Amino acid sequence: MRLMVFFDLPVRTKEQRKTATAFRNWLLKDGYYMLQYSVYVRLCNGSDAAEKHTQRLLVNAPYTGSVRVLAVTEKQYATIKIIAGKKRPEEKSAKDFQISFFVD
Repeated sequence: MRLMVFFDLPVRTKEQRKTATAFRNWLLKDGYYMLQYSVYVRLCNGSDAAEKHTQRLLVNAPYTGSVRVLAVTEKQYATIKIIAGKKRPEEKSAKDFQISFFVD
């Protein structure tokens, strides 16, 4: 499952720019990657994880502007058509990701 965050934040004043930059940096630190400007995506292991990260967004989103979140399945995400540009390395399908646990 992928969690997609769309946002449009005001950046007219220095304080607004600082807030917008802090939010983008928080998204990156929380495991999101930039799909395109103001659209960030995160891979989640199911709907419970997507809900957990949605709650984290509620806490960390700025009070001004517009922030929206959309959860889509891998099958839905795979139907994205690229009209212009190229697929980025960060956009690998979930099948390409493997979680490994090592025990010492």
